[in-house]
Amino acid sequence: MIPENKKDVVNKALQTAFRTTEIEDIRQLTAGLSSALVYRIVVKGKPYLLRIIMRTDEFVNPEREYNCMKAGAEIGVAPKVWYTSVEDKIAITDFIDAKPFPVDEARLKMPQVLKKLHSLPPFPVVQYIEAAARFNEKFKEAKLMPAEATDEIFQQFDRINKAYPRKTEDIVSSHTDLKPENTLYDGERLWLVDWEAAFSNDRYADLAIAGNFLITNDKEEQEYLQNYFDEEVSEYHLARFFLMRQIIHTFYFTCFILLSNPTGPIDINTTRPGYREFHEGVWSGEISLADMGNRRLYALIHMDQLKQNLQSPRFEESMRVVQSA
Repeated sequence: MIPENKKDVVNKALQTAFRTTEIEDIRQLTAGLSSALVYRIVVKGKPYLLRIIMRTDEFVNPEREYNCMKAGAEIGVAPKVWYTSVEDKIAITDFIDAKPFPVDEARLKMPQVLKKLHSLPPFPVVQYIEAAARFNEKFKEAKLMPAEATDEIFQQFDRINKAYPRKTEDIVSSHTDLKPENTLYDGERLWLVDWEAAFSNDRYADLAIAGNFLITNDKEEQEYLQNYFDEEVSEYHLARFFLMRQIIHTFYFTCFILLSNPTGPIDINTTRPGYREFHEGVWSGEISLADMGNRRLYALIHMDQLKQNLQSPRFEESMRVVQSA
C-alpha cells in the first residue's frame, strides 16, 4: 500500500519514532483533496496518522506545514506530532477517531479553537485576497463560462479587494482550510488536521471558511462572532465578516471549477441543490468533494450564493461600513 520508493523513509520514520518498523494494520484515507498520501497505521497497538507529501509547489511546503502543525500541537489544537522529516516529506501524528460533530456544538467550539490558534506567533504570510484574484484571472483565461455569467462577480470582487481593510493586527496564524475532514471531533474536543494550507492570513478568513458550514441565520452569526471576539459584535465586525465570506465564495467558485478538471465549457444550467443543503451534506460526510462532479456542483453553488449576496442590501451596507471606517 505504501509506494515502493517510500518504504525506506517510512521505515526510518517508524524506527525513529517507535523503535520498530512493524505496522500491525494500515488503511489509506482518501477523504481530503490533497495530493499527499494519508494512512491510518497501528504500531504497538496504537493508531497513528502517517502522511507522505508527494509533490511540492508554491503552496505545498513541508517545512512550513510541519512548523505550523507543531505550533498547533503545542497549544493543543492539533494532534501530537511524533515525527517529521522535511527531507523525506513524512509526518506521523496521533490519529483522531472522529465522531459526528453536531453543527450546534461546532458553532460553539470553532471560535474558541480559532482564537487560540490566532494567538500564536505569526506563520509565514500569504496574501490571500491577492491569491484569490490570481485564481480569478486563471478562471477567465480558461474561458469556461460566458463572460456575462461572471462579469458581476469579478467586478464586485475588485471593489471588495480595493475596500477591504488590511490591518496588521488582523493578520494572524491561520489554518485556512477548515473543511469538515480537517476539523475532527473526538466526542469532547475539536482538532485541526492537515496543515498544508496554513499561513498567516486575515483572521476573518478562518472565521468565514468555517462559518460557511456553521451559520444559517443572523442570530447564529452574532453568537459565533461574539464567541470569538468576547465582546459585543459591532457593525464593523459584521461587515468585515460578510465581505470576507464573499471573497471565500469567489475563491471557492473559481478554485473548485478549476479543480474539477473541466475538459470544456461548464454547463451553468445544470440542476443542483441549494447552498445550505449541499453544505449540510458535506458536513455530514454524505457528499465527498473528492468526486469531480461534486467539486463542480460545489463551485456553482458558491456562485449562486455569491450572486444572491451581491444583490442584497447588506452588501452595499458592508462596503459602506468598511470604507467609512
